[in-house]
Amino acid sequence: MEPTDPTSGLPFIDEHQVRVVAPAPDTWDALTTWIARTHLGVSSGFAHLVGAEPRSVTGTLPLQGSTIPGFAVAESVRGKRLILVGRHRFSQYALTFSLADHPDGTLLSARSHALFPKLPGALYRGLVIGSGGHRFLVRRMLRDIGRSAES
Repeated sequence: MEPTDPTSGLPFIDEHQVRVVAPAPDTWDALTTWIARTHLGVSSGFAHLVGAEPRSVTGTLPLQGSTIPGFAVAESVRGKRLILVGRHRFSQYALTFSLADHPDGTLLSARSHALFPKLPGALYRGLVIGSGGHRFLVRRMLRDIGRSAES
């Protein structure tokens, strides 16, 4: 059986890391600015199409309870951890960003947990996870955030 996330209770999907040659406060600022600017690539139109909750931007990221399409901030510990959760008709998910001190700067990681219920969920999992698309996008996201923190 897959390990579950102690916060969400969802099964583990994957984890990706990047070493950022910048201190944790700069990396945190780059992370939260990138998420606020890009909404993790999820538009409110797509969120509506798949029945995502939440569907819109509310509050001020990264404050707990603030939202972007498809994600709500469940936990925010400045410079350490940001947990985003959401759901839509094909999946329930959590994305945890963690920052840890590293001799050369900061280790930034993104850990994904998700549940894909029933046949539509299984098909969606195959499309998103099985295709390698999720892995590609998360790695690119971490590289973009790292570059932003380093500049």
